[in-house]
Amino acid sequence: MDTAALLERVRRIADGFAANRHERQRREGLVREEFDELSAAGLLLTGVPRADGGMFESVAASTRAVGGVLSVLARGDASVALVASMHPAVLSFWHASPEAPSEHREAWAEQRAYVSRLAMDGHWFGTITSEPGSGGDVARTVAAAEAGQDGCWRISGNKHFGSGSGITSFMLTAARPAGEEPDWFLLDVRDVPWDGSRGMTLLAPWDGHGMTATQSHGMAFEHFPAMRFAWPRRWRQLADAAGPFVATIFTAVILGVVEAAIETARAALAAKADALRPYEQVEWVNAEQDAWLMRQAYEGMLRAVETRLDPMPTVLLGKIAAARLAEDCLRRLTRIMGGGTYARHSPFGFWSEDVRALGYLRPPWGLAYDALIAALAERRSG
Repeated sequence: MDTAALLERVRRIADGFAANRHERQRREGLVREEFDELSAAGLLLTGVPRADGGMFESVAASTRAVGGVLSVLARGDASVALVASMHPAVLSFWHASPEAPSEHREAWAEQRAYVSRLAMDGHWFGTITSEPGSGGDVARTVAAAEAGQDGCWRISGNKHFGSGSGITSFMLTAARPAGEEPDWFLLDVRDVPWDGSRGMTLLAPWDGHGMTATQSHGMAFEHFPAMRFAWPRRWRQLADAAGPFVATIFTAVILGVVEAAIETARAALAAKADALRPYEQVEWVNAEQDAWLMRQAYEGMLRAVETRLDPMPTVLLGKIAAARLAEDCLRRLTRIMGGGTYARHSPFGFWSEDVRALGYLRPPWGLAYDALIAALAERRSG
């Protein structure tokens, strides 16, 4: 796949989005035709192995390129970019662990090929994993998985944050088979109504407060058909293998938002730079510093992914730092730009809410700190 050509096509699409930012930031829903345009540009191939003509080679080799594409897209539309990032993130749960042990090798290879074909056929993948009260921790999953005699599993339970609902064809989730730890399942949600008639009920439409148009709806599932991962009872290891890729590309999305905000503020302030009050001048320097430091944190995450056998502790340090810096940067920009940022004609109020998403994206704040504290404690003891 020609990565440079894909990046240029996505850049053109993002520029078109940015030209209509005033209207786009007020939308509370996604537009199917825009995802068709991104699919035609080749974005779905970010989750397909290079051997099949896609962009994914390995976590170490592919994170920088995929993150670069998503960061560019986020400059045009944060919500679209976040939903698009879920696609390679979900598929990495298969492709970051290409080799299964002998007892699962054939089934795992077939399933990896199957999900790749679905992406190449134009289907978007998303996630609806988190459950109310779980804090994003899959180990706390209470959704039930029942095995049917036909080999199909059935999922029952409530889920929220189904980003891209209505756009995605397939969604990753977690559920607990009887007597087991949770495991990963894939839901085929193509053309499934949300009225409960086929086991999927809309519980809580996304209210558009932050990341306004991601359609991150809450759903209830009742005996809904699901495909279990062909490498079973390995949920944590598969998540750990994909984790550095997932956390880094999510950070790339928010980095794109921050850099778009800095550039917009820079252009708006150019004509009145000499009239800025001392406080505003100091805050501008600090905002520029926040954005620069966030870029360095992101680069540190990439370098860890590319060079370390266990990159996750460094990736978590970078993600947490980037989340804090993004919020600080947008808070400073809104102070500099003035009270008008409270109004919905200003993009900065929207961006301020958008960047808060990073702290809650996998792994969310609590889980990220749990893992980081454990990793740092292990370093000290070692």
